[in-house]
Amino acid sequence: MTATLADGQLVLIIEDNEKNLKLARDLLRYHGFRTIEAPDAETGLRMASDAVPDIILMDIELPGMDGVTALECLRADPAIAGIVVVAFTASVMPVDQDRFSRAGFAGVIVKPIDVKVFPNQVLAYCRTAERDG
Repeated sequence: MTATLADGQLVLIIEDNEKNLKLARDLLRYHGFRTIEAPDAETGLRMASDAVPDIILMDIELPGMDGVTALECLRADPAIAGIVVVAFTASVMPVDQDRFSRAGFAGVIVKPIDVKVFPNQVLAYCRTAERDG
């Protein structure tokens, strides 16, 4: 048995594209993370409040409320304001990166994800959360 990368950190994936969601979930679970998933921001915010995950991977282009607005709502709730939130997006223009940074995202993981580096990227954000928490 190989050693897993993570030790059960809980990752909330808010992603409306089923293929992207499945790939992220399967990769993270394979590497020892626990995951919960939401197809839209409203559901994701409720799940964040209920489960208080270690990290949230937030798609930006979501049905209904977008990821930036969802982050603003999350930051307005003291119970979950401290959760590390990473933009999980295909929007990689410098203007987008700047907008995500100003909005308060901890960073950006670009889609399509690189299956070799993705689990380590997520783990690095979890470790940042543990240090800052």
